[in-house]
Amino acid sequence: MERNYLGTHSSLGWDPRPGGFTCAVASQPTPRDHRRVRIAIVGKRERKGGVGGGEHRKAQSGEHKRVAAPIRPSPSARPLLVRFHSKKNKIIILQLAMSTVSDTSLRNGSLGNNSFRSESFSEEKDMGLVREAGCLSIIVLGASGDLAKKKTFPALFHLFQQGFLQENDVHIFGYARTKLSDDDLRERIRGYLGKVVSTENVEILSKFLQLIKYVSGSYDSEEGFQLLDMQVSEHETSKNSQPGTSRRLFYLALPPSVYPSVCTMIRRHCMNQSDLGGWTRIVVEKPFGKDLESAEDLSAQLGELFDEKQLYRIDHYLGKELVQNLLVLRFANRFFMPLWNRDNIDNIQIVFREDFGTEGRGGYFDEYGIIRDIIQNHLLQVLCLVAMEKPVSLKPEHIRDEKVKVLQSVLPIKPEEVVLGQYEGYKNDPTVSDSSNTPTFATAVLRIHNERWEGVPFILKAGKALNSRKAEIRVQFKDVPGDIFKSKKQGRNEFVIRLQPSEAMYMKLTVKKPGLQMSTIQSELDLSYGLRYQDVKIPEAYERLILDTIRGDQQHFVRRDELRVAWEIFTPLLHSIDEGQLKPISYKPGSRGPAEADELLAKAGYVQTHGYIWIPPTLA
Repeated sequence: MERNYLGTHSSLGWDPRPGGFTCAVASQPTPRDHRRVRIAIVGKRERKGGVGGGEHRKAQSGEHKRVAAPIRPSPSARPLLVRFHSKKNKIIILQLAMSTVSDTSLRNGSLGNNSFRSESFSEEKDMGLVREAGCLSIIVLGASGDLAKKKTFPALFHLFQQGFLQENDVHIFGYARTKLSDDDLRERIRGYLGKVVSTENVEILSKFLQLIKYVSGSYDSEEGFQLLDMQVSEHETSKNSQPGTSRRLFYLALPPSVYPSVCTMIRRHCMNQSDLGGWTRIVVEKPFGKDLESAEDLSAQLGELFDEKQLYRIDHYLGKELVQNLLVLRFANRFFMPLWNRDNIDNIQIVFREDFGTEGRGGYFDEYGIIRDIIQNHLLQVLCLVAMEKPVSLKPEHIRDEKVKVLQSVLPIKPEEVVLGQYEGYKNDPTVSDSSNTPTFATAVLRIHNERWEGVPFILKAGKALNSRKAEIRVQFKDVPGDIFKSKKQGRNEFVIRLQPSEAMYMKLTVKKPGLQMSTIQSELDLSYGLRYQDVKIPEAYERLILDTIRGDQQHFVRRDELRVAWEIFTPLLHSIDEGQLKPISYKPGSRGPAEADELLAKAGYVQTHGYIWIPPTLA
């Protein structure tokens, strides 16, 4: 049961007879200090509890009882949490939430002794921030591999460093086939955890490493997972977690080929009881299959073991700052709404470029290629956020519903609207076949058949060993009708979102060139994050996504039906490449890629701006 009320700073009353309650709240008084109050009630009324000396009389059926919870005035207006709970599975939570609350204030302990830093909330937007009280165990499978060392453990360390993971609440377990001791694993990952320059950071790093334990075993061994479960259970017992309240997060930093066996072992031996608020969640890394059939087989196998709400298919692009900003940009800014359609936009490019080759990953890359590795997942997810309609709310399912609708509207890709490339020297890698047909570069034009985007080409482009490293979204607008300044030759208006590196958003537009002459020049309106937000550390994508997993927020994870439709779009093209029907064009490392790709862009309607280069601003 849930009620929302607007109340003053001094009192709150609720009397849903029978058995109502009131709560007195005091804080720094200010004129018209109205705050929104959320009350969430699960189960029956509690027998006792409260804060600040409050009391709760025993409530009997048919009676109207009160809870008085006096709270001392605080020096500044702060959120207050009043909890009533018993030994049974019943919870009453009163939360005063103000718009000034942020992760930063929670992280820095600005709520005084009642800091929320160690708390994780399940369905926090919908359920009134009901606290999950059990201890947290994070199990990294594939702990000795590169992904775990370079991404997973550093992300966990940064969350610990910022206070989102608490020493008295969490324990981290590594599991892999390699024979290692706890200290061996700690030393292996120490060098990947960033520079430690201060005494405080040395202490934080030491505390974090002491949270890590290691268990060795194979990925299809019952004995190994039974030992893992025993170690996790010992940790939970040491934290006095009640049965069914602890939380277990399994991060599979593993190749997809072992997902079924690993998940089967987890299901048989390592599941937490979930009837009293605890949970078991599984994070799986891409690639989710190689085509539609293999992806569906993998989804079916995992679906037999876990519910969809337990599975978190991670795509780290969805954790990037500028990607997460797309919904805000589109739906919180009025001037974008009338422009964001086929009447004003000529074409949209989503680009990923790297200035290096496969570099030691040739064998892996040759099995998948640039389309499976980058375009079918990362760039297609960005396309969804750029093209989707406004969701009903920010609930994860509403957002993912709209993403699926966009993918269902994508027309089959035409072979003539695809250019493939392979850089010279790619086959020199001893792990790559001399007859490899795997593209290291691809440009594909996708077309969305709906009212908003009919006729607007979405150009997805990705490549390795190119002349620059960047990822960006480039929205090019149509020419100005009746152009009296004859500025067409200078280029079109463009809105560019630079995802990496040097995160930025800038609008290319035509302005008067300073001076006595009435001549025009192209310039930009620029929001460069490094300049605008100098004191803000932009978190890594994996930090955000792991924290979302702990909180139970699936907004930035791929749903099963979404994955299926994504593979439906690209599987015919991929099979044509695998069967040799489409051949990659050779291009020189350090170039823009095949010249044919630029010709395809021109055919799709993209007009390149000559003579203009965006230069990231600096403090100097």
